[in-house]
Amino acid sequence: WMEDLVQNAENAGTAEMVVQDAAPEKVELNVAYMPNYASLWSVLTGMDKGYFEEEGIEIKLWEFADGPSEIAAMEGGSIDLAYIGHGAHKLCIKGQAEIFAPSSVHSTARVIVLPSSDVTSTDDLANLKGKKVAYTAGSSSETALNGALAVAGLTIDDIDAYEMDATNMVAAMASGSVDACFAWNPYSNQILENNEDAVELEFATNSVNLSSWICLPSYAEENQDILLRFSRALYKAMEFSSQPENWEYAVGLYAKQCAKDVDACMVETNDATWFSADDIRTGLEDGTISDYYQRQQQMFIDSGDVEEEVPLENYVMFDLMKEALAE
Repeated sequence: WMEDLVQNAENAGTAEMVVQDAAPEKVELNVAYMPNYASLWSVLTGMDKGYFEEEGIEIKLWEFADGPSEIAAMEGGSIDLAYIGHGAHKLCIKGQAEIFAPSSVHSTARVIVLPSSDVTSTDDLANLKGKKVAYTAGSSSETALNGALAVAGLTIDDIDAYEMDATNMVAAMASGSVDACFAWNPYSNQILENNEDAVELEFATNSVNLSSWICLPSYAEENQDILLRFSRALYKAMEFSSQPENWEYAVGLYAKQCAKDVDACMVETNDATWFSADDIRTGLEDGTISDYYQRQQQMFIDSGDVEEEVPLENYVMFDLMKEALAE
């Protein structure tokens, strides 16, 4: 019986070692976000519910104004992972970054107009001809501008285009220096709050407006395990906070992170369709997700932002998505 006791103790010790070995290696990630609900709805949920902690991941969040700035920071070495809106995806197509998780999608765009624009509805967007119009290059703002110009039968040469960052756009609209602008939340809400006469118009486009999670190609090559762990936690958070009954919870986290009014933040839940983990799992199986990215790429080709077609597999990590979502 003494031999059995010793053997049991050894077995217990071995089991304990196995459990210890199974614990994920702890890692701290610098993650870039923009101060809007679309950027934060899932990652804050994952942090608050401990999903990232379960994967041995500690997250430090860093605020940026737009996607191109985030990619530049990743190239500089200060950021590991980032959320991007639609416009910055063209940089992924060009090989500067890789997409490892989709976040949301919508098929409309918005323009904010002042009375000086002579635009009162989406039916008279052609009145933007000759007007001063602000946009942010390389972002979803430029994408929306191109969409509006297409709807109006105009080109960028037909307007007086002013390229500026989103914060300057808020000031330009407040002073009346421009007649219209293409902004995104939270900046669009700030513009509307600062201008009683400003009107936001929503118009349909033929494009697919996607947002995604990205990293540098070199990071993807060297840190597959970290991306897999991050994605598993992210998808758990998305499954929870994509449900309308949980939007108030996610908005509360976002409002606290950005020091904003909760009621004002709730408006942003209407900005997109928020993917659940099951949406992505099903979309990968039936081709919906790849179709989104293909249509998006074609839009950039049509606008001249991308010269030629690139295989989606060059910059969209479909295999990692499937592995992270495997049940």
